[in-house]
Amino acid sequence: MKDITIDSRLQAMIPSLNQSGVNDGGGFGDLLAKAISDTNDAQVAADQAVSDFSLGKADNIHDVMIALEEADISMRLLVQMRNKAVEAYQEIIRMQV
Repeated sequence: MKDITIDSRLQAMIPSLNQSGVNDGGGFGDLLAKAISDTNDAQVAADQAVSDFSLGKADNIHDVMIALEEADISMRLLVQMRNKAVEAYQEIIRMQV
């Protein structure tokens, strides 16, 4: 069974650090692109699982529900990342120089 907790999803999205403790060149844009790609993959997998189940190709409803929940958690995490990025942008815009 796959671990679909938010902690595991976040750990999968965080780029690994090299030995010097400095990020290996990936920035926020790369992290966001990976999150979008992972969310899309989860959505596609969930759609495929539902389709297979409805056509009788899959008999295990538990796997279908796990795929749906993983897609839901991925989407919620992506929406929260977007919200935080928008809040940070708005805070920067409000700063007086």
